[in-house]
Amino acid sequence: MTAKSLGDRGEALAAQFLEARGWRVTHRNFRMGRKEIDLVARRGEVVAFVEVKTRGGLGYGHPLEAITWKKRREIAQVAQAWIDRHGRPGETYRFDAVAIVLHAGGGPAIEHVEDAWRL
Repeated sequence: MTAKSLGDRGEALAAQFLEARGWRVTHRNFRMGRKEIDLVARRGEVVAFVEVKTRGGLGYGHPLEAITWKKRREIAQVAQAWIDRHGRPGETYRFDAVAIVLHAGGGPAIEHVEDAWRL
């Protein structure tokens, strides 16, 4: 499985996971130039900018370890662009992370970290 197909599968699984918990995914791969937010999800007045990290195992560490400060700043820049275009008065914005580990022969392990970081 290529890194791109692994990432695409992880984003699809994350979207299904969030939707099963009452979130509505409004945007996938929202871009500003070369930077992007994997998922933008809404539940009530809360909008979550979601970074999804998927691994085929834990050989390279836990998926959440790959969300660096540089990546967080980039996501914040794209989030501001999204808010400028789509934001509504009264909404609360936050940054979430979804970590997915695909185990050979078993189902995926999915972890949703709400309000994963602040800037």
